[in-house]
Amino acid sequence: ALQKVAVEQSRLKIPLLFGMDVIHGYETAFPVPLAMASTWNMKQIETMARTAAVEASADGVCWTFSPMVDITRDPRWGRIAEGCGEDTYLTSVMGAACRRFQGDSLNSPTSIAACPKHFVGYGAAEGGRDYNSTFIPERRLRNVYLPPFEAATKAGAATFMTSFNDNDGIPSTGNAFILKDVLRGEWGFDGLVVTDWASASEMISHGFAADSKEVAMKSVNAGVDMEMVSYTFVKELPALIKEGKVKESTIDEAVRNILRVKYRLGL
Repeated sequence: ALQKVAVEQSRLKIPLLFGMDVIHGYETAFPVPLAMASTWNMKQIETMARTAAVEASADGVCWTFSPMVDITRDPRWGRIAEGCGEDTYLTSVMGAACRRFQGDSLNSPTSIAACPKHFVGYGAAEGGRDYNSTFIPERRLRNVYLPPFEAATKAGAATFMTSFNDNDGIPSTGNAFILKDVLRGEWGFDGLVVTDWASASEMISHGFAADSKEVAMKSVNAGVDMEMVSYTFVKELPALIKEGKVKESTIDEAVRNILRVKYRLGL
């Protein structure tokens, strides 16, 4: 019903992109990702992803916030059940399996866009405390934490989600190095980048931004295309553009990245 309103009654008639945490099944419940990773059975894991996509797409869901490919080696971190564990190679193979959410063609009626998360280092939170800071030198970042995301990119993942944590003082949602230099520059990613749930405004808690205006400016200038929940974009970007702190061309590029995914999904 909402899609009908968007297409028929809105000014621009652009379809909506409905996203959901389709993590280990939709109507059919499968084992949690950590348990699935323990099987090392990629055929079964890909069958799970395909089944979940078929079921979710039948309800109008066209985007899943999955797979979670955070490497974690601290059992105190409670979110480990949603990931694949401690092994970079296994998690990379699991990350590539996300292609089955998207099927043989992204514009198939039974395909949904995958969204590898949380980019990057979320599973290395200090003390196993969720949302906490991390300190990952670039060498370790490239050898341990980035490979699963690169594998997902090569498998054709349509979207990416930034993580809650900061690394060495810079939150992922405001980190141009990982979003522009690595993700788009080195890996050639041209899909959309979305924040995690309020991870934009979480940058205030990390001491990286003073207020919602600085949050919006730093996020969008770092390469974030879409904000989840914080509402700083819709609230602050018009003024930031007028003040010259955010270029209109930056907004155009963000919109272009979002529309490109919608076109590829056949919306």
